[in-house]
Amino acid sequence: MKRREFIATTGLALTALGAPAKLWANGDADFPFEMKTQNILGHKMAYVDEGTGDPIVFFHGNPTSSYLWRNVIPHVTGSHRAIAADMIGMGNSDKPDLAYTYDDHAAHLHGLLDALDLQNVTLVLHDWGGALGFDWAMKNPDKVKAIAYMETIAPPVLPFESYDVMGPLGEIFKAWRTTGVGEKMILEDNMFINEMLGKQGVATPLSDEVLAHYNSYYPDAASRAPILEWPRQVPIGGVPERTTKLTLEIVDYLTTSEIPKLTFHVTPGAIAPPEAIAWMKTNVPNLETIHLGPGAHFIQEDYPHEIGRGLAEWLQRV
Repeated sequence: MKRREFIATTGLALTALGAPAKLWANGDADFPFEMKTQNILGHKMAYVDEGTGDPIVFFHGNPTSSYLWRNVIPHVTGSHRAIAADMIGMGNSDKPDLAYTYDDHAAHLHGLLDALDLQNVTLVLHDWGGALGFDWAMKNPDKVKAIAYMETIAPPVLPFESYDVMGPLGEIFKAWRTTGVGEKMILEDNMFINEMLGKQGVATPLSDEVLAHYNSYYPDAASRAPILEWPRQVPIGGVPERTTKLTLEIVDYLTTSEIPKLTFHVTPGAIAPPEAIAWMKTNVPNLETIHLGPGAHFIQEDYPHEIGRGLAEWLQRV
C-alpha cells in the first residue's frame, strides 16, 4: 500500500470514533501534586517532581499540561522519580510574548531538563511532547534509558504529504492555519480545548470539572496563543521546514535505535491508528505494544490507570 493510500485509510479524524457514551469512567479530576519551578531563559517553568529513583519524564502536548498525567504518575512514584513539566506558555509555566514555535518550546523544555541534570531517563511522550522528547533523546543518547510513547509525532503517518491525505482533518488544519480563521476558531471560540480535547479527542467527553481545569490555564484569547501555533507547526506538505526535517529525523531514530520502547494505542486512534501500529511492529526495533481499547487521541483521560500499570510493569522488565 502506498503511503498516501495508507494515511487516507487510517481514520485520522478524531470524530471517527463515533461511539455512544462509553461504560467506563475517566480518572480522578484532582491534581494532587505541588508544582516546582525553575527559571529557564528568564521565564518560570513549572513542573511536577515526585518520588525517588531513576527519572521518568512525562511530556505533554497541545492543548494540555502536566495535568494530563495526574492519574498515571502515582503508578510509578513508588520506584521512580516522576517529572512532568508544563511547556512554556502552557499550564502553570509563564506565558511570555513569544511566537511559540517549536524551537521556542524546545529551548525552554530542553533547558529545564538540562538544568535538572538527569541521567538514566525514561521518556513518556504524547502528541507534540513526542517531537520534543525524541529530539532531546537524539541530542542526549547517553542519558536516555527507554522511551514510552502514545499518539505522538512519529512515523509512518507524519510528516503529512498534503492536506488531502489527512482526510477530514485536512480541512480543519487548513482552517486553523488560515490567518483570521484560526484565530477565531482557537483563540476566540476556544475550539481546541472545548471540542477537540473535551469531546472529539476522547472516548468519553470530559467531565465539567476536568474541562474546567484545562480551561483554567487559558482565561482569555491572548493566553491561547500557544494552542493556535501548535497546529501551524504540524509538518504538512513540507511546511514548516523545521518540523518537517525533525519528523524525518525521528523516523530514522525510531527505526534504528535499539533502546527499549513501548507504545500504547487505541482503536481507531487519531495519529496512531492500527495500521500505523502494525508498521511500527515491523519497523521499530525493541518495541512492545499495549492495546487499550476504543479511543481517539487523549488516551490518558480514558485509560490512565491502564497506562500507569502497563508502564510500571514494563519498567520492571526494562
